[in-house]
Amino acid sequence: MNDLEGKVAIITGASRGIGSAIAKQLADLGIKVVVNYSSSPEKAQEVVDYIIEKGGEAIAIQADIRNIAEIEKLFSETIQNFGKLDILINNAGVMKNTLLLDLTEEEYNRHFDINVKGTFFTCQQAMKLMETNGRIVDFSTSVNGTMIPSYSLYAATKGAVEQITRQLSKEFAPKQITINAIAPGPVNTELFISGKTPEQIEFNKNLSSFKRLGEPEDIANAIEFLVSKKSQWMTGQTIRVNGGFN
Repeated sequence: MNDLEGKVAIITGASRGIGSAIAKQLADLGIKVVVNYSSSPEKAQEVVDYIIEKGGEAIAIQADIRNIAEIEKLFSETIQNFGKLDILINNAGVMKNTLLLDLTEEEYNRHFDINVKGTFFTCQQAMKLMETNGRIVDFSTSVNGTMIPSYSLYAATKGAVEQITRQLSKEFAPKQITINAIAPGPVNTELFISGKTPEQIEFNKNLSSFKRLGEPEDIANAIEFLVSKKSQWMTGQTIRVNGGFN
């Protein structure tokens, strides 16, 4: 038995992309997985079915993390189904590349509500309900180490996430809970590919030392370490997993 066998994890935005890969990989380690989704029940159920077919345990729970009442529902239903919570992966996010002069208040609010408010208040629920020796992983971005036109809003939200992660590390410490952030570079997901030309995608490939986009599994591998016992001496950190993007 590994040290993760029987743990319970919530993964927000887990119906596709990086979240789906994380859910499947953690389930392979014997973790009971809550596949959170906002508006893709069929995709979420596909992830659950995949895990169950491979002998794991998983359920899908709908919750829009922009809404605190729905966050509370996500956590309460997790406890009702699995009896506890050990791991929180704040993967859900939104990214739209827009130049400053084209930004709208609606898009600004949407980014901060999902990327920042959602992360902050899921952490609040984790503070109330998570078991001792738990693990929290928030999501930032390697774009925060660069200066790229059209990424200002997205980078601003992820800068806030990094500070949430740093500041909360002391508050979680009495329960021996670690909280870290992971900062992927360009990853081959629907979120990243959407709206980009083949030339833009090729440009991003060439920013990596390995001349390729990351794959969701590359990020899931780093998550596996951060939720394990081996990461106990790491908290309040942001780790770039980007193939040498910057």
